[in-house]
Amino acid sequence: MVGGNVSERRMQPPAVGVSVVILALGPEETASDCRDAMPSRLWLPLVRRVRQPFLGRWALPGGDLRADRSLEQSAYHALETTTDLHPRYLEQLYTFGDPARSHGGLPMVSIVYWALVGKAEAHDFTEADNVRWFPEDKLPELAFDHRQIIDYALWRLRNKIEYPDIATKLVGDTFTLRQLHHVYEAITGEAIDVANFRRRMLLSGELEDTGEKLRDGRHRPAAVYRYNPDRSRASTAPPVGPPRDAPTIEELEGQRIEDALSALMPSARA
Repeated sequence: MVGGNVSERRMQPPAVGVSVVILALGPEETASDCRDAMPSRLWLPLVRRVRQPFLGRWALPGGDLRADRSLEQSAYHALETTTDLHPRYLEQLYTFGDPARSHGGLPMVSIVYWALVGKAEAHDFTEADNVRWFPEDKLPELAFDHRQIIDYALWRLRNKIEYPDIATKLVGDTFTLRQLHHVYEAITGEAIDVANFRRRMLLSGELEDTGEKLRDGRHRPAAVYRYNPDRSRASTAPPVGPPRDAPTIEELEGQRIEDALSALMPSARA
């Protein structure tokens, strides 16, 4: 049991745990043939806390470390006990250990992993009593510094969007151009002109036609592609932790607040 006052607790060795940011391509919420349709979105599961601190708030799935589990095994265990997911892509994101993140409690260090989950793996978005899926642009108030952690994971993902192995983790090894377009919209969080996207991808030389056709919803059968391993951009595993040009957590939080304020202010243009 942790005792002592706040100052004494802050001098104790920190508790170390694992948290996971799980990003999945969510369901389409608007008609695909609507010109003003919103882009696809990334969704992630959160867990409602049942104890202090931050009782009742939502948080990232996570758990404590155990001597008989590796860090990666601990991350998978946190996933399986909250979401029943076992994603193909799991990578260590960063270690967060700012002394203020525990908000007066025992100092806490979180080794954070991020996972990409394809539609086939999260097709039903299963929820439980204290587990719920949220779109990344409509997150509730979160515990600890978990909003900043999610912002950092999204920043990393958007800076890796051109790596074929990232896109295929969300869309699959084979895909139509429409499906790939949805992935790009979800990752960037912006609407992308379909015609320009198709033209750019086909001219890039990175895709090869499998010769197969796939009927996607009400659309006519579309050509199925895969990334050409001989022509696609080289993808190397990123280092653990932020690259040199990565924004700090404080910068990401400031940008998020600035974007929110800009959305509330009327346009300055005449």
